[in-house]
Amino acid sequence: MPHRILVTGASIAGNAAAYWLGRHGHDVTVCERAPAFRDGGQNIDVRGVGRTVIRHMGLEAEALREGTGEEGTVWIKADGTPAASFIASDIAGDGPTAEMEILRGDLARLIYEPARSHARFRFGDYIREIAQDPDGAMVTFAGGACERYDLVIIAEGVGAATRELIFPKENDPRWMDLTMAYFTIPRAPDDDRMWRWYHASGGRSISLRPDRYGTTRAMLSVQKNAHGEEDWPVARQKAWLRDTFADAGWQAPRVLAAMETTDDFYFDALRQVRMPRWSSGRVVLTGDAAWAVTPLGGIGATLALTGAYVLAGELALHDDVGAALAAYEAALRPMIEQAQGIPKLVPRLANPHSQVGIHILHAALRLASRPTLRHAAGRIFARPPKEPDLSRYARAMR
Repeated sequence: MPHRILVTGASIAGNAAAYWLGRHGHDVTVCERAPAFRDGGQNIDVRGVGRTVIRHMGLEAEALREGTGEEGTVWIKADGTPAASFIASDIAGDGPTAEMEILRGDLARLIYEPARSHARFRFGDYIREIAQDPDGAMVTFAGGACERYDLVIIAEGVGAATRELIFPKENDPRWMDLTMAYFTIPRAPDDDRMWRWYHASGGRSISLRPDRYGTTRAMLSVQKNAHGEEDWPVARQKAWLRDTFADAGWQAPRVLAAMETTDDFYFDALRQVRMPRWSSGRVVLTGDAAWAVTPLGGIGATLALTGAYVLAGELALHDDVGAALAAYEAALRPMIEQAQGIPKLVPRLANPHSQVGIHILHAALRLASRPTLRHAAGRIFARPPKEPDLSRYARAMR
């Protein structure tokens, strides 16, 4: 039975949900707080079952064409020379650099374009209130409209404000002790097609990654406990980064100088979203709003795509909305729990605080990059999650 469905959030998870639900005959509206579609964002990758979903959408070839062109990963020593490297073409399967490396905004737009044929998009508006009854939800928007839906899907991201309306204080975040900033900087003549990763003492790291727009994507990270820095004003965040990386070496001066004028600065203290349930009545969570793994997990986009497909598939298989939401959660929980099972020690090991620790990290990576070991190392970087069986939805989703 077709339903009237509202999706809040127009990024990868929300757009994918709108595509599959609209294609299956539901009346779908997507609302997005931003005034227009948001391009931009850093490098992400799509692996495993996520590639299967992209393939079912008919977008795999285009996603590969729109990739960043990243050819591998190299760890840089203090003198600027390579300590260890993994070339993507030398590894069977996906290693640190996956075959499908793409910018977040490019993947979101790639899905948004066909989704527009199956759903209405309302930008510059957001949910102010949701009142539920057994058969649906009455939604009041910030713009003043009040409309009724059979189902509301929250796909807003880690800090989803709408989630708190229905699931107040239910999220028990797991802080990952890593603070990161992402932004775009001008490309330099010596920037190549590799992901270059440099470590400095104090748990600091700088990484530079290629894109397809003639610019470079920069990341600054610090391994530390979070103390509310993610809520600081941008000016204070940048000042803290300037102070923290002033003596970091390598390309820190270039990156910090470009940070002052970048127009896509993003800063966050990484934390996983840990929800005891993903649905309440006629409201359901998907994507990072339900289960953010953080970039440490390496499969955020894959989970967003898979979650949208499974949710639409279960709604296609069940006449009862409640039964569909329960089946959606049962199908995905094993994959999410494994993806979130990153040991808290990982950020510390990957971001050493001493020069001795950096030398040990580089030595371990150099050993793992040897031809006899690199395939096994690639499997460690891309550990396969407990993927749901998508074949059960194939007939229902045609």
